[in-house]
Amino acid sequence: MISSIDAVIFIVYILGMLGVGFYFLRKNEKAEDYYVGGRGMSSWHIGLSVVATDVGGGFSIGLGGLGFLMGISGSWMLFTGLLGAWLAAVFLIPAVRGNQLFDRFYTFPQILEHFYSSKVAILAGVISAIGYTGFTASQLLAGAKLASGTFPSIEISTALYIMGGIAVIYTVIGGIKAVIYTDTFQWIILLAGLIFIGIPLAYIEVGGINEMIKVLPPEFFKLNNLTWQQFINWMFTIIPIWFIGMTLYQRIYASRDVKTARKAWFIAGLFEWPIMAFMGVALGLMARVAAMQGAFDGVVGDGINSIDEETGLPMLLATVLPIGLMGLMMSAYFSAILSTADSCLMAASGNVMTDLLNKKLNWHADDKKYFTLSKIITLIIGMLALLLASHMTRVLDLMLVSYAFMVSAMFIPVVMALFFNQRSESAAFWSMLVGGSTTISMSILSQNLKLIQLPFGLDPIIFGISASLVTFLILKNTFQAQKNKSNSYGISGN
Repeated sequence: MISSIDAVIFIVYILGMLGVGFYFLRKNEKAEDYYVGGRGMSSWHIGLSVVATDVGGGFSIGLGGLGFLMGISGSWMLFTGLLGAWLAAVFLIPAVRGNQLFDRFYTFPQILEHFYSSKVAILAGVISAIGYTGFTASQLLAGAKLASGTFPSIEISTALYIMGGIAVIYTVIGGIKAVIYTDTFQWIILLAGLIFIGIPLAYIEVGGINEMIKVLPPEFFKLNNLTWQQFINWMFTIIPIWFIGMTLYQRIYASRDVKTARKAWFIAGLFEWPIMAFMGVALGLMARVAAMQGAFDGVVGDGINSIDEETGLPMLLATVLPIGLMGLMMSAYFSAILSTADSCLMAASGNVMTDLLNKKLNWHADDKKYFTLSKIITLIIGMLALLLASHMTRVLDLMLVSYAFMVSAMFIPVVMALFFNQRSESAAFWSMLVGGSTTISMSILSQNLKLIQLPFGLDPIIFGISASLVTFLILKNTFQAQKNKSNSYGISGN
């Protein structure tokens, strides 16, 4: 049962976040404020916002689940985040923020429209909006699991609609400025909560390192307690998202200049790994120790085998934290969840408004109608994400499927355009369709229906990206050959 002190602390935090949203509701005057923060944000605000968005609550809860299942080797998942952030800082940011032609852009698909066509951009907008709606849903589900795992008296469905509703309302009214500024504050809260409250008290509760070594198998303390397939799957899923993620492009556009954006991405990479990676899996590992010691016997029935690994961490916090600190830690984790949910919701809204609806409406971005409709679209997508979250059970699975769908569809076209100057509308369009549909269909057939088994235990995204690349190259070469043939007959230019 939640104490009145913890409830008051958490309610004050929620009211503070809503207050920020209302503050920026008054400050935002046009779409440029709402979606890209006026294009003048600093490195630390952007960097902490990036890592808060990428790691956020889903990966925080998901990392706890990995620590619960496999120990400190789960930290390798966020090592791929560091690689992705630094590769994007070196190669992507100069190509995007350094190009004055992109200075008025709001979304990632606008890049593809510049290089290919509006048809390609519309398809990218649909794919990105679907992917980020799913990702938003995963964060709302993470918040619900946090609440129900910490306070067993709260049903997960009730927690979902309460916490999800708060996240949606605050994002709708505040826009990207509210998102970025509160991300900085939220991330500081989470780090302070983990470093000074969660980890020390959990460590004391389970009996320290000697008790952990006695209770757990040795492989839980080794960095090689994973298969090569797991690491490859994480690399193919997470590194490419840094090159096609709508939330990341919004922050590139919001940065003052190339130098500011690159510094922000280097900051984000270091916070991802090793800082957040090891703190997250360490708490999950300690949750497993607590479960094996019987700390959760009054909460779950059949011991450790009946525990959802993603609720192990919230149950640990509920067990070890005294009144008052529980409210602070709850606020810290909800900060992480909110920092990702709001960004993904803004990304999906930007895709629908800028890349889809405005192609038909043709409203100017400074128009009040554009600004008002942007908030309505954000609210509708938030409601859809809540509905999707209510039908899902695992946070990390929903996150990775959403990532995989977007990456397998859009990674090859953007890399070909930005870095290889390979441009073909048909090649880009069909490679996106083939890549995304391959990943989703193989995921359903192999993971949901269990009708096929993929070679070597590899993830569907690897086959999706491969199919996208092959499709792009075949069509690009085919159309190039046709063009060369036409030129040889003197048809070109007639």
